[in-house]
Amino acid sequence: MKLLRVGTAGAERPALLDRDGTLRDLSGIVPDIDGDLLADASALARVRTAADTPAVLPALDPAGLRIGPPLGRIGKIVCIGLNYHDHAAETGAAIPAEPILFFKAPDTVVGPEDTVLVPRGSRKTDWEVELAVVIGRTARYLGSAEEGLAHVAGYATAHDVSEREFQIERGGTWDKGKNCETFNPLGPWLVTADEVEDPQALPLRLWVNGELKQDGTTADQIFPVGEVVRYLSHFMTLYPGDVINTGTPAGVAMGQPEPKPYLKAGDVVELEVEGLGRQRQELKDA
Repeated sequence: MKLLRVGTAGAERPALLDRDGTLRDLSGIVPDIDGDLLADASALARVRTAADTPAVLPALDPAGLRIGPPLGRIGKIVCIGLNYHDHAAETGAAIPAEPILFFKAPDTVVGPEDTVLVPRGSRKTDWEVELAVVIGRTARYLGSAEEGLAHVAGYATAHDVSEREFQIERGGTWDKGKNCETFNPLGPWLVTADEVEDPQALPLRLWVNGELKQDGTTADQIFPVGEVVRYLSHFMTLYPGDVINTGTPAGVAMGQPEPKPYLKAGDVVELEVEGLGRQRQELKDA
Protein backbone atom coordinates (compact mmCIF):
# COMPACT_ATOMS: atom_id res chain seq x y z
CA MET A 1 0.00 0.00 0.00
CA LYS A 2 0.97 3.60 -0.60
CA LEU A 3 -0.21 5.56 2.44
CA LEU A 4 -0.03 9.32 2.69
CA ARG A 5 -1.40 12.33 4.51
CA VAL A 6 -2.90 15.35 2.77
CA GLY A 7 -4.04 18.80 3.80
CA THR A 8 -2.68 21.90 5.45
CA ALA A 9 0.24 21.59 7.85
CA GLY A 10 -0.95 20.30 11.21
CA ALA A 11 -4.37 19.30 9.86
CA GLU A 12 -3.48 16.48 7.47
CA ARG A 13 -5.87 13.58 6.97
CA PRO A 14 -4.99 10.01 6.02
CA ALA A 15 -5.18 8.92 2.40
CA LEU A 16 -4.34 6.07 0.09
CA LEU A 17 -2.96 6.06 -3.44
CA ASP A 18 -4.74 3.16 -5.12
CA ARG A 19 -3.41 0.90 -7.87
CA ASP A 20 -4.85 3.16 -10.56
CA GLY A 21 -3.15 6.23 -9.11
CA THR A 22 -6.36 7.67 -7.66
CA LEU A 23 -6.07 9.47 -4.35
CA ARG A 24 -8.55 8.06 -1.80
CA ASP A 25 -9.69 9.44 1.57
CA LEU A 26 -8.97 7.08 4.48
CA SER A 27 -10.33 9.33 7.23
CA GLY A 28 -13.52 7.25 7.50
CA ILE A 29 -11.42 4.13 8.15
CA VAL A 30 -8.59 5.34 10.42
CA PRO A 31 -7.86 8.63 12.20
CA ASP A 32 -4.28 9.01 10.96
CA ILE A 33 -1.20 7.31 9.53
CA ASP A 34 0.97 7.00 12.64
CA GLY A 35 2.62 4.54 14.99
CA ASP A 36 -0.69 3.54 16.54
CA LEU A 37 -1.99 2.44 13.15
CA LEU A 38 1.21 0.62 12.20
CA ALA A 39 1.14 -1.34 15.48
CA ASP A 40 -2.56 -2.25 15.18
CA ALA A 41 -3.01 -5.35 13.02
CA SER A 42 -6.80 -5.03 12.93
CA ALA A 43 -6.69 -1.40 11.83
CA LEU A 44 -4.16 -2.22 9.13
CA ALA A 45 -6.38 -5.07 8.00
CA ARG A 46 -9.27 -2.61 7.59
CA VAL A 47 -7.05 -0.40 5.45
CA ARG A 48 -5.93 -3.36 3.34
CA THR A 49 -9.52 -4.46 2.80
CA ALA A 50 -10.41 -0.94 1.68
CA ALA A 51 -7.34 -0.86 -0.59
CA ASP A 52 -8.57 -4.05 -2.28
CA THR A 53 -11.94 -2.41 -2.97
CA PRO A 54 -10.92 1.24 -3.44
CA ALA A 55 -14.31 2.31 -4.81
CA VAL A 56 -15.62 2.24 -1.21
CA LEU A 57 -13.24 5.11 -0.40
CA PRO A 58 -14.09 8.66 -1.51
CA ALA A 59 -11.80 9.96 -4.25
CA LEU A 60 -9.89 13.15 -3.54
CA ASP A 61 -9.07 15.82 -6.11
CA PRO A 62 -5.29 16.28 -5.89
CA ALA A 63 -5.38 19.70 -7.58
CA GLY A 64 -4.08 22.23 -5.09
CA LEU A 65 -4.03 19.67 -2.30
CA ARG A 66 -0.87 19.73 -0.20
CA ILE A 67 0.86 16.42 0.45
CA GLY A 68 2.14 16.34 4.01
CA PRO A 69 4.62 13.97 5.63
CA PRO A 70 3.22 10.42 5.29
CA LEU A 71 3.62 9.73 9.00
CA GLY A 72 2.15 11.65 11.92
CA ARG A 73 3.28 11.82 15.56
CA ILE A 74 6.79 10.56 14.79
CA GLY A 75 8.50 9.30 17.94
CA LYS A 76 12.16 9.76 17.07
CA ILE A 77 14.33 10.01 13.98
CA VAL A 78 17.58 8.06 14.20
CA CYS A 79 20.07 8.73 11.42
CA ILE A 80 23.04 6.72 10.15
CA GLY A 81 26.08 8.70 9.03
CA LEU A 82 28.59 7.62 6.38
CA ASN A 83 26.59 4.51 5.48
CA TYR A 84 27.55 4.30 1.79
CA HIS A 85 30.95 3.16 0.57
CA ASP A 86 31.06 5.79 -2.19
CA HIS A 87 30.00 8.64 0.13
CA ALA A 88 32.67 7.72 2.68
CA ALA A 89 35.22 7.69 -0.15
CA GLU A 90 34.21 11.10 -1.53
CA THR A 91 34.54 12.73 1.90
CA GLY A 92 37.86 10.99 2.66
CA ALA A 93 36.42 9.22 5.70
CA ALA A 94 37.37 5.74 6.85
CA ILE A 95 34.72 3.04 6.53
CA PRO A 96 33.10 2.95 9.99
CA ALA A 97 33.46 -0.26 11.97
CA GLU A 98 30.00 0.31 13.51
CA PRO A 99 27.10 2.53 12.44
CA ILE A 100 27.55 6.24 13.20
CA LEU A 101 24.42 7.58 14.90
CA PHE A 102 22.86 11.01 15.26
CA PHE A 103 19.32 12.23 15.79
CA LYS A 104 16.93 14.59 14.09
CA ALA A 105 14.02 16.08 15.99
CA PRO A 106 10.56 15.14 14.67
CA ASP A 107 9.79 18.85 14.23
CA THR A 108 12.30 19.01 11.36
CA VAL A 109 9.90 16.93 9.25
CA VAL A 110 7.93 18.68 6.51
CA GLY A 111 6.07 17.53 3.42
CA PRO A 112 7.84 16.45 0.23
CA GLU A 113 7.09 19.70 -1.62
CA ASP A 114 7.24 22.13 1.30
CA THR A 115 9.76 24.96 1.32
CA VAL A 116 13.20 24.23 2.78
CA LEU A 117 14.71 27.15 4.70
CA VAL A 118 18.40 28.03 4.47
CA PRO A 119 19.38 28.86 8.08
CA ARG A 120 20.49 32.36 9.00
CA GLY A 121 24.27 32.56 8.78
CA SER A 122 24.51 29.39 6.69
CA ARG A 123 27.28 29.06 4.12
CA LYS A 124 27.23 25.29 3.65
CA THR A 125 23.67 23.97 3.36
CA ASP A 126 23.89 20.56 1.66
CA TRP A 127 21.58 17.95 0.17
CA GLU A 128 21.27 14.21 0.95
CA VAL A 129 18.74 11.81 -0.58
CA GLU A 130 18.04 8.90 1.77
CA LEU A 131 15.93 5.80 2.27
CA ALA A 132 13.79 6.24 5.37
CA VAL A 133 12.70 3.16 7.34
CA VAL A 134 9.55 3.30 9.46
CA ILE A 135 9.27 0.96 12.43
CA GLY A 136 6.05 -1.02 12.87
CA ARG A 137 6.77 -3.26 15.86
CA THR A 138 8.58 -2.53 19.12
CA ALA A 139 12.19 -3.64 18.71
CA ARG A 140 14.59 -4.31 21.57
CA TYR A 141 17.70 -6.53 21.61
CA LEU A 142 16.96 -8.16 18.26
CA GLY A 143 19.10 -11.16 17.40
CA SER A 144 19.47 -10.95 13.63
CA ALA A 145 19.14 -8.75 10.56
CA GLU A 146 16.16 -10.87 9.52
CA GLU A 147 14.43 -9.92 12.77
CA GLY A 148 15.30 -6.32 12.03
CA LEU A 149 13.50 -6.43 8.69
CA ALA A 150 10.50 -8.11 10.31
CA HIS A 151 10.06 -5.02 12.51
CA VAL A 152 9.86 -2.61 9.54
CA ALA A 153 6.39 -1.31 8.64
CA GLY A 154 7.43 0.50 5.49
CA TYR A 155 9.75 2.80 3.62
CA ALA A 156 9.76 6.39 2.38
CA THR A 157 11.92 8.92 0.57
CA ALA A 158 13.73 11.32 2.90
CA HIS A 159 15.85 14.42 2.37
CA ASP A 160 18.44 14.76 5.13
CA VAL A 161 19.23 18.44 4.61
CA SER A 162 22.47 19.33 6.41
CA GLU A 163 24.44 22.47 7.25
CA ARG A 164 28.07 21.32 7.09
CA GLU A 165 29.68 24.25 8.91
CA PHE A 166 27.24 23.88 11.79
CA GLN A 167 27.70 20.09 11.69
CA ILE A 168 31.50 19.87 11.54
CA GLU A 169 33.12 23.21 12.34
CA ARG A 170 31.12 24.52 15.28
CA GLY A 171 32.13 21.95 17.91
CA GLY A 172 30.04 19.36 19.70
CA THR A 173 27.93 16.83 17.84
CA TRP A 174 26.58 16.64 14.29
CA ASP A 175 23.12 17.57 15.58
CA LYS A 176 23.77 21.32 15.19
CA GLY A 177 23.88 20.93 11.43
CA LYS A 178 21.01 18.47 11.19
CA ASN A 179 18.15 19.97 13.19
CA CYS A 180 17.46 23.29 11.52
CA GLU A 181 13.87 24.10 10.66
CA THR A 182 12.48 22.15 7.64
CA PHE A 183 15.61 19.94 7.41
CA ASN A 184 13.78 16.60 6.93
CA PRO A 185 11.28 16.55 4.05
CA LEU A 186 9.60 13.13 4.11
CA GLY A 187 7.37 11.36 1.61
CA PRO A 188 5.28 11.57 -0.48
CA TRP A 189 4.24 8.05 0.51
CA LEU A 190 4.79 5.47 3.18
CA VAL A 191 5.09 2.29 1.10
CA THR A 192 4.37 -0.78 3.19
CA ALA A 193 7.18 -3.31 3.53
CA ASP A 194 5.34 -6.02 1.59
CA GLU A 195 5.64 -3.88 -1.56
CA VAL A 196 9.43 -3.45 -1.26
CA GLU A 197 10.89 -6.77 -2.32
CA ASP A 198 14.48 -5.88 -1.45
CA PRO A 199 15.40 -2.66 0.41
CA GLN A 200 19.01 -3.22 -0.70
CA ALA A 201 18.10 -2.84 -4.39
CA LEU A 202 16.62 0.68 -4.50
CA PRO A 203 18.08 3.38 -6.76
CA LEU A 204 18.30 6.87 -5.22
CA ARG A 205 18.71 10.10 -7.22
CA LEU A 206 18.84 13.82 -6.50
CA TRP A 207 18.92 16.85 -8.80
CA VAL A 208 19.77 20.50 -8.03
CA ASN A 209 18.32 23.00 -10.50
CA GLY A 210 17.80 20.13 -12.95
CA GLU A 211 21.38 18.83 -12.74
CA LEU A 212 21.80 15.24 -11.51
CA LYS A 213 24.01 15.28 -8.40
CA GLN A 214 23.39 11.91 -6.70
CA ASP A 215 22.78 8.63 -8.53
CA GLY A 216 23.28 5.69 -6.18
CA THR A 217 21.74 2.50 -4.90
CA THR A 218 21.03 1.08 -1.47
CA ALA A 219 23.13 -1.93 -2.53
CA ASP A 220 26.13 0.27 -1.66
CA GLN A 221 25.12 0.62 2.00
CA ILE A 222 27.83 -0.39 4.46
CA PHE A 223 25.22 -1.49 7.01
CA PRO A 224 22.03 -2.77 5.34
CA VAL A 225 18.56 -2.01 6.63
CA GLY A 226 18.00 -5.19 8.65
CA GLU A 227 21.38 -4.88 10.35
CA VAL A 228 20.79 -1.21 11.16
CA VAL A 229 17.50 -2.03 12.90
CA ARG A 230 19.09 -4.93 14.77
CA TYR A 231 22.06 -2.80 15.85
CA LEU A 232 19.97 0.14 17.03
CA SER A 233 17.75 -2.16 19.09
CA HIS A 234 20.74 -2.89 21.34
CA PHE A 235 21.21 0.79 22.20
CA MET A 236 17.62 2.04 22.33
CA THR A 237 14.10 0.71 22.07
CA LEU A 238 12.53 1.34 18.69
CA TYR A 239 8.78 1.92 18.73
CA PRO A 240 6.11 1.95 16.03
CA GLY A 241 6.28 5.32 14.33
CA ASP A 242 10.02 5.78 14.83
CA VAL A 243 11.96 6.64 11.67
CA ILE A 244 15.49 5.68 10.62
CA ASN A 245 17.27 7.71 7.92
CA THR A 246 19.74 5.19 6.52
CA GLY A 247 22.42 7.40 4.95
CA THR A 248 23.19 8.96 1.58
CA PRO A 249 25.21 7.95 -1.50
CA ALA A 250 28.01 9.97 -3.09
CA GLY A 251 27.37 13.29 -4.79
CA VAL A 252 26.80 15.71 -1.94
CA ALA A 253 28.13 19.27 -2.19
CA MET A 254 30.67 18.62 0.59
CA GLY A 255 32.34 15.94 -1.54
CA GLN A 256 32.78 18.11 -4.63
CA PRO A 257 35.76 20.29 -5.67
CA GLU A 258 36.04 23.90 -4.61
CA PRO A 259 34.08 26.06 -4.89
CA LYS A 260 31.62 23.58 -3.44
CA PRO A 261 28.10 24.20 -4.80
CA TYR A 262 26.23 24.52 -1.53
CA LEU A 263 22.54 25.37 -1.63
CA LYS A 264 21.17 28.89 -1.55
CA ALA A 265 17.80 30.59 -1.66
CA GLY A 266 16.17 30.13 -5.05
CA ASP A 267 17.65 26.70 -5.70
CA VAL A 268 15.30 23.81 -6.49
CA VAL A 269 16.06 20.31 -5.25
CA GLU A 270 14.30 17.22 -6.61
CA LEU A 271 14.90 13.71 -5.31
CA GLU A 272 13.50 10.21 -5.42
CA VAL A 273 13.94 6.68 -4.17
CA GLU A 274 12.66 4.38 -6.91
CA GLY A 275 9.18 3.11 -6.09
CA LEU A 276 8.82 5.37 -3.05
CA GLY A 277 7.97 8.65 -4.76
CA ARG A 278 9.55 11.94 -5.69
CA GLN A 279 10.09 15.20 -3.81
CA ARG A 280 10.59 18.80 -4.96
CA GLN A 281 11.61 21.70 -2.77
CA GLU A 282 12.39 25.33 -3.45
CA LEU A 283 14.83 26.87 -0.99
CA LYS A 284 14.25 30.21 0.70
CA ASP A 285 16.10 32.18 3.36
CA ALA A 286 14.95 31.59 6.94
